[in-house]
Amino acid sequence: MAESKVAVYGAIAANVAIAATKFTVAGITGSSAMLSEAIHSLVDTCNDALLLVGLARSQLPASKEHPFGHGKELYFWSLIVGVLIFGVGGGISFYEGIQHVLDAPALREPLWNYVVLAAAAVFEGVSLVIGWRQFARERGDTPLWRAMRISKDPTTFTVIAEDSAALAGLLIAAIGIFLSHALDIPELDGVASMLIGLLLAAVAVLLIRESRGLLVGEGIKPETAREIKRLLEKQDGVREVGPVLSMYIGPDEALVAVEVRFAPETATSDAADAVRRAQDAIREQFPKLKRIYIDVPQEPGK
Repeated sequence: MAESKVAVYGAIAANVAIAATKFTVAGITGSSAMLSEAIHSLVDTCNDALLLVGLARSQLPASKEHPFGHGKELYFWSLIVGVLIFGVGGGISFYEGIQHVLDAPALREPLWNYVVLAAAAVFEGVSLVIGWRQFARERGDTPLWRAMRISKDPTTFTVIAEDSAALAGLLIAAIGIFLSHALDIPELDGVASMLIGLLLAAVAVLLIRESRGLLVGEGIKPETAREIKRLLEKQDGVREVGPVLSMYIGPDEALVAVEVRFAPETATSDAADAVRRAQDAIREQFPKLKRIYIDVPQEPGK
């Protein structure tokens, strides 16, 4: 969790510097695409701050009202981040682009746009490298796309998605500004702003989809459930293992509940020993499964 905070802090530092510079240059040059990029960076800064709130609240201890802790707070705030990117970042950028297309003033001092876009690319690149290194340590040898799909820590994933979208947005802005100036078609600057808005909306949909799945009770991977079932079935006296029910309750914690039936002749003490062995084996192989509930509905024989 500490490593996740490093990635978020790095993103905040970069976005604050970039947003201030972009707003200044957007005012000087009158570029719609640059204004959209400034809004983009400001939204990213606010989003990263919300992720820090989520990280802090997710570490609150369990209470009577929240017996399983507050791990899902992180998923809630990640969902809010996705909504803000979609509504504020994407919506305002697209609207600004439409306004600029309808009434497109000529760009002033376009050189400043290129200077700021280049500097912003450096800052965003540094932030992306920090987040990427953290993600690389977490995923190990797992293929990239699969690691992104199965990751249950939305902070690092969100920072990577934001920074990747930011670099793509900078490229779109640079192309739009260049073509607008070179071809003397100011409307192209507005078109670039609209494309940036669509890009942000697409990224937001991906983040919302991932956060929603975790927030409503996404479970462990099917292959993990099958391995848990296998570990239970190999225990002495086990006759039947029911479905493995699971749910992530935080980035590094999931609970598992499963019903196990023993043969009638199995002694109660032997059944209890088998359950403990199975729990130990599951925890050893899957450290994130800290809460394992094995129900034995049938009373074993004596």
